[in-house]
Amino acid sequence: MTGSGAMEGTAHPPKRTGLLLAAGASRRFGPEDKLLAPFAGRPLLSHAAAAMRAAALDRRIAVVSSAETAALLDGFEVIRIAQGEQSDSLRAGIAAAGTPDRLLIALGDMPLVSAELLDRVIAACTDDHASAGREANGPPMPPACFPASWLPRLAELTGDQGAGRLLRDLPAGQIIDASGQLPDIDTPEALRKLSR
Repeated sequence: MTGSGAMEGTAHPPKRTGLLLAAGASRRFGPEDKLLAPFAGRPLLSHAAAAMRAAALDRRIAVVSSAETAALLDGFEVIRIAQGEQSDSLRAGIAAAGTPDRLLIALGDMPLVSAELLDRVIAACTDDHASAGREANGPPMPPACFPASWLPRLAELTGDQGAGRLLRDLPAGQIIDASGQLPDIDTPEALRKLSR
């Protein structure tokens, strides 16, 4: 274990780990790796990575499926897996994270998410309740933060829904207004539209 300089007998600060999911198959985007597609002068993934680097986290992990995306992730512990469902990436990331006090999950194809939003989502997470962002009156969605007590439930998820099904019934105080920051890029047309 790496020390934080805390003296014996003092409580350690909460361990906040960020998990960036960037190993999806991107089937709707076509043969090109969407995370490498240019957006605002940089690869799409680099925007999400920069926001997570600037957020108040103690550790950063990224789950990827290619060496090209891994190369964009300085400052992250990179876990490489085969392309698969979002839950595959999630389980790989949770296994690498261990048992942080808070696990912040963000998606590599959401380039407008800011570090400030990530910090607000982390701050809203409690020992008993997860927290998440939301567009207008839409459903709660990543970025989302989970307390240690929720990690076993996350690890049991299957399929391509990822953590979304655990966020449906969050109390209002756990949902952060993220209007304008949550479009994700699933198709080339979505990327063109966002770039206009």
